[in-house]
Amino acid sequence: MYLTDNKNKRNAILVELCWNSSLKKQAWDRHFNDESLEELTGLAKTAGYDVIEKISIKSNKVNPRSFLGKGKIDEFKDLVKQCQADCVVFNEDLTPSQNRNIENSLKCNVIDRCALIIEIFAKHARTREAKTQVELARLNYMLPRLTGQWSHLSRQRGGIGLREVGEKQLEIDRRLIQKKIFKLKKELESIDKERKTQRKNRSNLFKAALVGYTNAGKSTLMNSLTGSILLVENKLFATLDSTVRTLKTAGRPKILIADTVGLIDKLPHSLVASFKSTLDEIRYANLIIKVVDITHQSFGKHISTTQKVLQELGVSNIPSFWVFNKIDLIQEEEILANLKSRHPDSIFVSGKNSSGINLLKEKIKSSMAPISQYLPAQSCVKI
Repeated sequence: MYLTDNKNKRNAILVELCWNSSLKKQAWDRHFNDESLEELTGLAKTAGYDVIEKISIKSNKVNPRSFLGKGKIDEFKDLVKQCQADCVVFNEDLTPSQNRNIENSLKCNVIDRCALIIEIFAKHARTREAKTQVELARLNYMLPRLTGQWSHLSRQRGGIGLREVGEKQLEIDRRLIQKKIFKLKKELESIDKERKTQRKNRSNLFKAALVGYTNAGKSTLMNSLTGSILLVENKLFATLDSTVRTLKTAGRPKILIADTVGLIDKLPHSLVASFKSTLDEIRYANLIIKVVDITHQSFGKHISTTQKVLQELGVSNIPSFWVFNKIDLIQEEEILANLKSRHPDSIFVSGKNSSGINLLKEKIKSSMAPISQYLPAQSCVKI
């Protein structure tokens, strides 16, 4: 029922919860709500859903049992029937009991934001490491949601002194998932050791990590900086593996550039935990290059989300600067000039046509001298 493969498109209704607020904040709330719903639409389409309806619901509080009040749930029943929806997607994280109670009421599949993002990660995972990381996150998500999945069996038999069939099946499934989680963690520990060995071999080299919101153009920028031919797709979370390449520049010293998994608002904690070895490429970097899609209407929100995630990863002390990408898509010179005046210490580039790439390379090289103080004595880069 949960986190199934998306081989066929399914009709989905998207639900965004809009908290009631003062009149002073209503305009902002509507604006933020529209942006959030558009992002959810992008996530749903990337996961393979056909979005047939999008709804914003105003609410003062969350119902602990069913997330929404009975009146709203009844409205949804009619809408699900009318639209012939196969699935309802909530832009919030639901508790296992809320998820189950809503499904029982609507008689259709219900998934939350966390499950949706895990589905996308599972769809895009290509390497052994990425598949292992996603599977671990998926099983950790499923484990507390097993309760009630076998209630139909418990009605078939039972009696005094006998354990119900449903209860037995539930215990078996829980034990199997726990064993699989233990095995996956061991596999990731082995992968993490391999990565640590690789990083140790590169410890005397200067490393810069490309970090930013999903679909900001990091892989395209990586190709322009290093001359690589990494997969580039105009979709969310196209890159799940960290890739390290050498900066294409004349002279010495050698500089490494790491492409990393994209960030997003409310990134599930299970994915952050599973992708520890991948995210360590950011933690062990000497410089963080924060990439922003300057053409996105919510790029201001993307900036704040990137800052928040970097703070949660504990890398706020690593030197960094902003790179505003996709300037080739901005037609009005005045808009670009205004943005440059507001962000004078940032670099403006186009990863697609390599405009501004030489300036970015110079910025990276000029950042090395002051950053050498953050390197261990035995691994300082000589300039």
